[in-house]
Amino acid sequence: MPRIRIPAVPWGLVRTVGGAAVLLLLLWRLGSGPFLAGLRTIDAWALAAAVGVGAATIVACAWRWRLVARGLGLELPLWAAVADMYRSCLINSTVPSGVLGDVERAVGHGREHGDVGRGVRAVVWERGAGQVVQCVLAVGLLWVLPSPVRPFVPRIALGVAAVAAAVALLALVAGRRGPGAWRRLVHTARTDVRRVLLDRRVWPGVVFFSAVAVGGHLVTFLVAARTAGLTAPAAQLLPLTLLALLAMGVPANIGGFGPREGVAAWAFGAAGLSAAQGVATATVYGVLVLVSSLPGVAVLLLRRRAVAS
Repeated sequence: MPRIRIPAVPWGLVRTVGGAAVLLLLLWRLGSGPFLAGLRTIDAWALAAAVGVGAATIVACAWRWRLVARGLGLELPLWAAVADMYRSCLINSTVPSGVLGDVERAVGHGREHGDVGRGVRAVVWERGAGQVVQCVLAVGLLWVLPSPVRPFVPRIALGVAAVAAAVALLALVAGRRGPGAWRRLVHTARTDVRRVLLDRRVWPGVVFFSAVAVGGHLVTFLVAARTAGLTAPAAQLLPLTLLALLAMGVPANIGGFGPREGVAAWAFGAAGLSAAQGVATATVYGVLVLVSSLPGVAVLLLRRRAVAS
């Protein structure tokens, strides 16, 4: 009986199409006005603030990556981590899918140490830890602060906890009875968790620098809101900002644009503001993030010159 070959799914194309679909839907419903209005409000003060806050955020992420990498036995000087993080953010902000920069720094760091697999795992755990801290902070703040999703936060938290518990249980079962390759994968994950996430010399710093990075994103979004002309209190904007930042974790965007603008439009409208203000704020935020990553251009040029020589 002939074997049936299942074609591989082009996930990169799927993510790009998903982000484009969200943007086209917003253009159809709201027109180009909110996007253009956001771009017109950007001034030198906003750009300077974005560069300063972005630098602090980049350094925090670099420290987190360095801690995780050292936990896995890979040395990573802080200056190199900062340079690679700038380059990664620049690529993520300009290339569809939003993760290519992380892939590039993971593979590059792994090749430097002759262990690509460990380099990739370091970035996966670093990004994963950051996402977990961001989700925990977001759920906690959304539970306390008034927002359109506040009544649903307990259910969301229980759902996330149930999914995490199910995944952990399946991993434990598979690690004992599953095929060899899957069993080795689970064994590696367990070892990494012990060396990184459960090591008292590593995880407190990872949590701290993840919280600093989340704070940097929140401040940048609030700067974007003020730049876009919103005068609402920060306490009202904070939960809306958290929702938009959570949407950025969806791997379906074009240079970061897509779900973030869609969720911002819905959240701002549901909070008594307007969808147009949400889109304008998210657009300004995207530009500010891009500007804050521009030092990555210098890193790319220096690396290219070093390779050429």
